[in-house]
Amino acid sequence: MLYNLLYPLAEDFQIFNLFRYLTFRTGGAVMTALIISFVIGPGMINWLRSKQGKGQPIRADGPEGHQSKVGTPTMGGLMILISVIISTLLWADLTNMFVWHALLILVGFGAIGFADDYLKLTKRNTDGLSGRFKIVFQFLIGSAAIVGIMHAMPESQATTVALPFIKNFVIDLGWFFVPFALVVLIGSSNAVNLTDGLDGLAIVPVAIAAASFGLIAYLSGNIKFADYLGIQYVLGAGEMTILCGALIGGAMGFLWFNAPPAAVFMGDTGSLALGGVLGAIAVITKHEIVLSIIGGLFVMEAVSVIVQVASFKLTGKRVFRMAPIHHHFEKKGWSESTVVVRFWIIAVILAMVGLSTLKLR
Repeated sequence: MLYNLLYPLAEDFQIFNLFRYLTFRTGGAVMTALIISFVIGPGMINWLRSKQGKGQPIRADGPEGHQSKVGTPTMGGLMILISVIISTLLWADLTNMFVWHALLILVGFGAIGFADDYLKLTKRNTDGLSGRFKIVFQFLIGSAAIVGIMHAMPESQATTVALPFIKNFVIDLGWFFVPFALVVLIGSSNAVNLTDGLDGLAIVPVAIAAASFGLIAYLSGNIKFADYLGIQYVLGAGEMTILCGALIGGAMGFLWFNAPPAAVFMGDTGSLALGGVLGAIAVITKHEIVLSIIGGLFVMEAVSVIVQVASFKLTGKRVFRMAPIHHHFEKKGWSESTVVVRFWIIAVILAMVGLSTLKLR
């Protein structure tokens, strides 16, 4: 909004020329989301606590230490969504359709997560929405956003997928691109959801992935940098840098309250939305496969659940002591803080590997 209102005045007031630069607006988005989180955080946590009573239901079969978290309110993802949405609308170019399609995923998937959290609280169990119901609505919202993203791109680029480590090589999937992109969106959303099981475990890797894709969006949206690196130039993708900045600020603001011992959990309201919007940014910047590297921690968590379920159904035996895999390490005797910090380290390493694909082509 500020860009649309103030940049046209740059000819008369030179200071408004600052709004031309993505770096300036991204810095503004980071700080705005961070400040909003700090301002609304305490009041929102108190409000959630007053409404939820016993807080988020805790799995009875989970690690014993988790029973001490009884009473901690959930739905803290609302804090992230509010800060990210306001910050993005304030600093992004609102004529850019990519911004609106990404926000559709953020809000739509957040609404699904909110309904899931609400049912868990009212039913006082950890079931919430059925998996089938979640997938159906993620499919509908995701399909609408993907088709919109495709229409916002040149026809020659809309259905292509780039392979990392290979310069200027793309595969045109045609209309098979839609189910491919849906797998990216829904898979990313649910993978982040599965990772959100310990205080601070999911939010920091989300911020790391957002920072990585902020750089990718900036480079993909700049024709000179994209040509130099041999990656696809996507007109307008640079505005995703603003959204990524807002995600970083919102994530850090939330971490202030989610750091051990957590005063609030993000719940599915936050995790489904954050995972979904990371998938949307990957689709917009044409770095869908790179997301599986940068977000490799989320992939690892999701795969651990798939392997556990498949193994138990086929053989009656469990591969891990408990899934997702972060609970496996807790069951082995690792403290919660040890698991969290070591998983953060893994997330940083994977982000560096993913970013290396920009140059190693």
